[in-house]
Amino acid sequence: MIHILYAALYLRMLNAALYASEPSCKVQGTFQLNSLYKKGDIMLGGIFEISTKTIVPDLSFQMKPGQWRCDGVDISIFQRAQTMIFAIEEINRNPSFLPNITLGYRIIDNCEKLPIALRAAAALVGGLDDISMDFNCKGSPPVLAIVGDPTSTNSIALSRILSLFRMPLISYYATCACLSNKQEHPSFFRTIPSDTFQVKAMIEILKHFGWTWVGAIASEDDYGQNAMAELSEQIKSIGCLSFVETIPKVNQKMKIIKILETIKISTVNVIIVFASGVDISALVKEVVSNNIIGKQWIASDAWSTTHSLATKENFASFGGTIGITVRRGEIPGLESFLVQLHPNTYPNNTLIIQFWEAMFGCTFQQNINNQTSSSLGQNKICTGDEDIQSKKTPYSDVSQLRGSYNVYKAVYALGYALHNAMNCEYGKGPFMKNSCVDVTSMQPWQLFHYLKYVNFTNHLGERVAFDKNGDVLAVYDILNWQWDEDGSVKIKTVGLFDMTAPSGKELLMNESSIFWNFDSGKVPESICSKSCLPGTRKATKKGKPICCFDCVPCADGAVSHQTDAIECIQCPEEFWSNPGRNLCVLREVEFLSYSDAMGITLSTTALSGASFSVAVLVIFMQYRYTPVVKANNSELSFLLLTSLTLCFLCALCFIGQPSYLTCMLRHVVFGISFVLCISCILVKTIVVIMAFRATMPGNNVMKWFGTAQQRGTVFLFTFIQSLICIIWLMVAPPIPARNTKYQNAKVILECDVGSLTGFSCLLGYIGLLACICFILAFLARNLPDTFNETKFITFSMLIFCAVWITFIPAYISSPGKYTVAVEIFAILASSFGLLFAIFAPKCYIIILKPERNSKRALMSKSALTK
Repeated sequence: MIHILYAALYLRMLNAALYASEPSCKVQGTFQLNSLYKKGDIMLGGIFEISTKTIVPDLSFQMKPGQWRCDGVDISIFQRAQTMIFAIEEINRNPSFLPNITLGYRIIDNCEKLPIALRAAAALVGGLDDISMDFNCKGSPPVLAIVGDPTSTNSIALSRILSLFRMPLISYYATCACLSNKQEHPSFFRTIPSDTFQVKAMIEILKHFGWTWVGAIASEDDYGQNAMAELSEQIKSIGCLSFVETIPKVNQKMKIIKILETIKISTVNVIIVFASGVDISALVKEVVSNNIIGKQWIASDAWSTTHSLATKENFASFGGTIGITVRRGEIPGLESFLVQLHPNTYPNNTLIIQFWEAMFGCTFQQNINNQTSSSLGQNKICTGDEDIQSKKTPYSDVSQLRGSYNVYKAVYALGYALHNAMNCEYGKGPFMKNSCVDVTSMQPWQLFHYLKYVNFTNHLGERVAFDKNGDVLAVYDILNWQWDEDGSVKIKTVGLFDMTAPSGKELLMNESSIFWNFDSGKVPESICSKSCLPGTRKATKKGKPICCFDCVPCADGAVSHQTDAIECIQCPEEFWSNPGRNLCVLREVEFLSYSDAMGITLSTTALSGASFSVAVLVIFMQYRYTPVVKANNSELSFLLLTSLTLCFLCALCFIGQPSYLTCMLRHVVFGISFVLCISCILVKTIVVIMAFRATMPGNNVMKWFGTAQQRGTVFLFTFIQSLICIIWLMVAPPIPARNTKYQNAKVILECDVGSLTGFSCLLGYIGLLACICFILAFLARNLPDTFNETKFITFSMLIFCAVWITFIPAYISSPGKYTVAVEIFAILASSFGLLFAIFAPKCYIIILKPERNSKRALMSKSALTK
């Protein structure tokens, strides 16, 4: 809040000066400020950080000369102040630019202190330093605009004061994104890009090199903290921060030690620093003394070009630093202008004297006598004849014009605003009643209006314009700290970031010219977790930032096609994931076919069983008049063998790709064939029992169970099954289906039974007949040996029931094509059981023991038991 207090204090001072009760102007107090001044028709102000040492004064207005002073001139920064003068003089020499108008200037040194910067702003706004004491109060005119301040913190305070007067403040080095807020800083402009764009440039660099795991350090001021907040927000799109540290303005030692410990234990290899060269110097010193190497430093524009840090002593730790800085420019004629400076240019000017002493390391005689120079203790006496042209210093070095180039653009932006105001056509002006303004009496708020719409192209072809936030178009040079051929450290341009370029092409990097300060000499890696390959997804580790994750394979049926996928994509229904989980492939179609081994085996077995049945039928027909065949009801035997043949052949309907026809046919044929078979056996059993009863005296039961009745019974039982099948097919017939439930990677082609009730009735009816037959045969097993076929029927029914009881759990638990195989196996096993249990003994007698195939032998108990 200090800047608000200062603002109130200065406004009160101005009010007292302007509205004094006395008829003449009376200066209430003056500020002792180092400045450069030249009178003109229109005055422009400037605030620069020229001196680096300050004796803090009493902040009252009642001060005596010598109470405080600024010294320790930074000759490289002094170049910027001289660039402003050069630009103004260049405009004045151009007769077509601002004809009949001379620009003047008042440039003040803020000594890197906010209180002095506020005093400088008050002095520039009030224009009271040279006011005369007559009744008219005429003096030097106040400035229309101010070029400065270079720091964000100072600019925030100055902008809030100057905005009260709508006086334009054009900073050439303040980058805080907060200054883009037009509600708080309506008259603020700048010729250096906002930190918002600087952070975007850094994000693009991180993205370009694949750095997702970084640390961040910022100074404890508006510049550092606002830049850090912007970085924390923007980095979420590509990575995350391992740590965030702040370099304090006071009590630095303990905090810097803590920062060093954080750097040592962190796994990051890339560290971003938002701070000025002054703020970071202590940290750099500690990093070097602790021999912390193997880190890739990314420097903000506030220290990326600081030659006092880019030294051989610091190179082991900070070599290869990548820096962001404003675009380098060229100003023709500036070098010759700079070397023309002489103490006689501004006689007895404290600032020029201090600059000259700092340049040549000498002291003027009068300063030694007065003991006011910063060069006290120097034995060399300044004569004023020193040759500045032969002195190679940062002051005269115009090869890396960045801050100075921004000053140059700021002056020309003001010049073009004045130029546009002079060219205003009366009746088409922007002010009340379409009026224009007289430039010689222009007010700051009027210049502010024209400055908003400045748009020109300078001699380098660069377009200078301000957006709605007062920000200039963002263009940055990407720098790299490297060894020079002479053994010194040079700061080399290795890339460009241009926000005006097409999307995706803003960053241009010359990677072959970058020096990497690592043993490998290659781009370092800075990630918390390695990238997840296709086929896996990222799973965040609990309690860790999002950049730290595990790679989890995609679940069955899901895939990820790209690196670092956040989630896996489920495959469509007809597809399944490949073993690598990175591609959806068509599911394998599975059914019991005639081409695989199981299908061949089962079909061969079925045909063999049918062949056996036919063979037995042929034998029985050939020996149909023999006692063995006749004694066992030859007609039912022929029908039973025919039904068994159908039972064997119906198994073939279950093999092959299911279709609508085969799905309906397989169950109908199966159900009717087995009912026909069981019906024949049941009738045979009943006939045996009836025949036994017919042998009893006075019992003539066989007349009720003759051949016609036997045929009718078989037909009735089979008709009932046929009726069940017809109803089933009409209501919900079996249809082919694609089953993906049991085997995810396969599509099982099967027959859906349609109606489970119909299928249950079909099987239940077969089971009912089988159980009745088994019970009757079992009860008749002890009849006289002449009718011992009931024993074979009992045994065959026992096999039949055992097979189908076993079939149920096996059928339910078998997957895929094995379900069908189990059903076929049950059909074949039960059919073979019936065939061999009933007909094998008879065939044995007919073929191998023909002597037993006689009525005598059949009547003999011994013949059947031998």
